[in-house]
Amino acid sequence: MNADEKAAPGFAPRAVAVLAVTTAVAVAVDQWVKHLSTENLDPHEPVRLFGGLIYLSLLRNSGAAFSFGSGYTWVFPLITLVVVGVIVWLATKLRSVPWAVSLGLVLGGALGNLTDRLFRAPGPFQGHVVDMISVFAPYGERFAVFNIADSCLTVGVCLAVLLELTGRQRDGSRITKEKPVAGTQTEEKA
Repeated sequence: MNADEKAAPGFAPRAVAVLAVTTAVAVAVDQWVKHLSTENLDPHEPVRLFGGLIYLSLLRNSGAAFSFGSGYTWVFPLITLVVVGVIVWLATKLRSVPWAVSLGLVLGGALGNLTDRLFRAPGPFQGHVVDMISVFAPYGERFAVFNIADSCLTVGVCLAVLLELTGRQRDGSRITKEKPVAGTQTEEKA
């Protein structure tokens, strides 16, 4: 990183506000869709959309993606609390709006599923996550059934990877390759 690219210390209120709003919207949309799904979808009759590209198949998942770890439901809220803590810590130096969107999506997705783990049956820290989106076939026959929170997590992580690959830092700076100063030569020795 060049010396002139150093960002100011601390956080930018705008970036933190974007993180907070993104998180709130992600949680609200996730919980609203889960409410609509539990109220209107029949678990035994999936709804076919877009010629079978998407099916709405109501499932309750005690595990993670692909029902991984179904017997260890209590672990997922603990992992989520660690993720929330890390994102809150990162927000203390957050100055980048794109990073705010990325972290807001991850935080919103994590909190959306944490809400299910804490408040849905069978009980606190063991609640099953409501999933309803199945692609190419109902009930996850071709791919895992997921929800809006899972989508937010995935998009947020993909955006974070893209930001890292393009050198964009959470503090608002950008890592660039050093360009040689004009008039200097470097010799390669064989």
